[in-house]
Amino acid sequence: MILPTGATVAVADGQTIRLFHNTGVKPGVHLVEITAAPPQSAHSGSGARHRTGSANPDGRRLVEDDFAAATAAFLNKLSLDGTIEHLVVVSDPRTLGEMRKHFNRDLRDKILGELVKDFSRRPIEDIASLIADA
Repeated sequence: MILPTGATVAVADGQTIRLFHNTGVKPGVHLVEITAAPPQSAHSGSGARHRTGSANPDGRRLVEDDFAAATAAFLNKLSLDGTIEHLVVVSDPRTLGEMRKHFNRDLRDKILGELVKDFSRRPIEDIASLIADA
């Protein structure tokens, strides 16, 4: 994938989000991690629609869904205030699916790609290689 200079990369799972800024010149990918405040839980995930029971035996899923929704709201805010011009999202399938439900139109228009991989605990070099090879 050719990543424009200045593009933002969000790497998320149901518990963490890491943001990166691409400082590489096309076609190179050189990521620099951005320190950002974690998204505030809004209790707006699909967790309100899920009940614990045999089909959903633990409450961890509710917490992860809420975090994914809060992450999407955080990215929406960054998009609307102009911080994000281009975005690549790297996330595990469940978290990405929940985040997609909450992305606003402005953010959707800025998404260059979505990579369905759990790279939230991987080193920055692995993330850069994943994007370059996509």
